[in-house]
Amino acid sequence: MFQPVYLDHNATTPLDPAVRLAMLPWLDGLCGNASSRHEYGRRARQAVDEARQKVASALGAHPTEVVFTSGGSEANNLFIKGAAAVLKPGLIAVSAVEHPCVLKPAMQLQGRGWSVREIAVDAAGRIDTAAYAELLAARPALISVMLANNETGVIQDVAVLAAAARASGAWFHSDAVQALGKLPVDFRLLNAAGVHALTVSAHKINGPKGAAALVLDKRIELQAQVAGGGHERGLRSGTENVPAIVGFGVAAELAAQRVAEWRQRMPGLKNLLEQGLTAIGARIFGLGAERLDNTSYFAFPDIDGETLVGKLDREGFAVASGAACSSANPEPSHVLRAMGVAPEVARGAVRVSLGVGNNEADIEHFIKALQATVGRLQGLTAVAV
Repeated sequence: MFQPVYLDHNATTPLDPAVRLAMLPWLDGLCGNASSRHEYGRRARQAVDEARQKVASALGAHPTEVVFTSGGSEANNLFIKGAAAVLKPGLIAVSAVEHPCVLKPAMQLQGRGWSVREIAVDAAGRIDTAAYAELLAARPALISVMLANNETGVIQDVAVLAAAARASGAWFHSDAVQALGKLPVDFRLLNAAGVHALTVSAHKINGPKGAAALVLDKRIELQAQVAGGGHERGLRSGTENVPAIVGFGVAAELAAQRVAEWRQRMPGLKNLLEQGLTAIGARIFGLGAERLDNTSYFAFPDIDGETLVGKLDREGFAVASGAACSSANPEPSHVLRAMGVAPEVARGAVRVSLGVGNNEADIEHFIKALQATVGRLQGLTAVAV
């Protein structure tokens, strides 16, 4: 059977065998509802509690700070909408390069008396220092800045940003979905700096889809966005997805154990990739900023990104033209637009995101196929002109 080379790990990751093994009993005979009082229910509750401990430990948090959700989008919505519901309407600030599941709920708050301001970034995708200082002078009530960007891989110094926001009294949230497993993520240190909440997700760290968490400072009050039986400290009602939560716990534990190995191995693979990209004329976005060790976002002149992704797919390489969660949007990447990239260039953007299963041979074969594909497309463009 044909097996394409998978180079889209920022979209989702393959399930780790150890995670699958841990989940299997809960997909078979262990069927209890974690809220039930009998033996099946008690065993399910114990499994959820153990997974919560593992996720908390991987993040330097306390288990009572971990609120399980169905995904990163739900966790981000829970914080933004849940916080807005208990605060007096004011100013909410989100970086201009946030994932749509942060940007869109923030915009929805405008109908509830809130004003929204996007925080500008520089040409490399980093928060603009002057723009941020100006924002803080306006005393925002809520701020959300992602730790690592899902498209460019650019890393923000959220500890410094949160510390600067202390004087404004803002509640500070960070989407860390792309950072977990690729960077050391310590909620206790971030919380001490002024970060009140952090979002993480299982399927980005070789865990299952359907499990994520909002790690929340217990001093912060939120209004539940899913009402019902009062699960998850009353913040997220609904029967727990025990198999996925169990898998999340194991995946988080493994990700924390492997982050040092990841940071030792991945830079060499990305350097090999980007040397090849540069040699065939690619423009790489985010150069000059600190980026994730596995992420390269690039474009070629006069080549459409969706077209290139489709051609590479037929050559046996799975890559992306942007964020998987917003792939239905034909508009150029809002992240690149915020970085000042011209729309005609942004439409050509393609992302390669490496994972644990990739090796040098994958990259060498990819660069060879990319060079040939780009050459053919540029030839067609020249003929058309």
